[in-house]
Amino acid sequence: MTGLPVTPRFDVVVVGGGIVGLATAHAVARTGRSVAVVERESALAKHQTGNNSNVIHSGLYYAPGGLKARLAVAGCAETVAFCREHDLPHKVCGKLVVATHPTELPRMAELARRGKANGVEAHELDPAGMREHEPHVRGIAALHVPSTGICDFRLVAEKLGELVAKEGGEIHLGRTVHSIARRASDVVVRTDSGDLIGTQVVACAGLRCDELAKASGADPGIRIIPFRGEYSGFGNRAADLVKGLIYPVPDPAFPFLGVHATRGIDGHVHAGPNAVLAMAREGYSWGTVKPKELLGTLTYPGMLRVARTHWRYGIGEVHRSLSKAAMVREIQRMLPDVRAEDLHPAGAGVRAQAVRADGTLVDDFLFVDQANINGGSGAGSVLHVLNAPSPAATAALPIGREILMRLTGDSLPPLGAA
Repeated sequence: MTGLPVTPRFDVVVVGGGIVGLATAHAVARTGRSVAVVERESALAKHQTGNNSNVIHSGLYYAPGGLKARLAVAGCAETVAFCREHDLPHKVCGKLVVATHPTELPRMAELARRGKANGVEAHELDPAGMREHEPHVRGIAALHVPSTGICDFRLVAEKLGELVAKEGGEIHLGRTVHSIARRASDVVVRTDSGDLIGTQVVACAGLRCDELAKASGADPGIRIIPFRGEYSGFGNRAADLVKGLIYPVPDPAFPFLGVHATRGIDGHVHAGPNAVLAMAREGYSWGTVKPKELLGTLTYPGMLRVARTHWRYGIGEVHRSLSKAAMVREIQRMLPDVRAEDLHPAGAGVRAQAVRADGTLVDDFLFVDQANINGGSGAGSVLHVLNAPSPAATAALPIGREILMRLTGDSLPPLGAA
């Protein structure tokens, strides 16, 4: 007589094969616990991790005392060390944050203050000083941040997956999680190809994190609004105008850093991203439209409040998306010698931005224990990662340890620490 198949059981199940989920699984595996990663795509790092600027952020921008500030500063150094240890391509090239108008100077001064509070080295430069770093840049003042770098976060994520497997963890690709059910002493992760059981579960579902929380019986208190960020590649002539990383002074009303020029680790130069409302959760182009998802976005009270408050900004972003001339004018604020004919489409990413019902754009990482959302007893615990856009890739390694500590109370040293 053949018995029923045994449901695989793990100490921790991680939902999501982006860099945050993989860093979390790696932290778990380092403690000797059994771990499985469940990813609905056929490969790791298909969404935010694999479609960003690949900038290793310094931690300059973020409010002192917040999770982004603490974890990005730690992650900047750890990402470089991880790439060095595993022979992954990377470069610590520094960057300029350029003010092009006097109204931006107070915001740049606030960035300098935040950087100092966060322990980030930043040097104030006059126009002559900034041109020593970037000869073709135009501006009235700048901050030079030497610790900023570049890498390939997709390769970092894939290496983390290799390390998880080497430590005995399992990676399940092409397996969609539909819901998570807490029980008295464990958690059932229900997928389209059978259940998994974890004593604890971490949901790092990115663009679908709010949907998964709701499907698991929890009200996350936010909705993910997908913002597409489009990139424009530079032709050879324009690429010669950029040595490293050139950023504008960001608008403090938004968690976006503005259109910046980046020389990637492969040598190619691109500018972007903008921030256009996507018409699907995975809306990587104007042609990708899912009416039900778009309607859900447009009727969400928080999105309606965002639109009423920031409609001028939104129209400007759409204009720059649809008009190469408008995009090049934005770039020319800092790089006046770039011309429209220098630009070509260079892909896009979609930012999973959490927005509260009152229209607040969540500006820090957000980790929530499901027991704190809807109560309930039992040892089986679920932690939902509900906001982890940029700089989550930079901060992934310390985020993984932070999540481990919240789950188990274990505190791991950084990778490579004595």
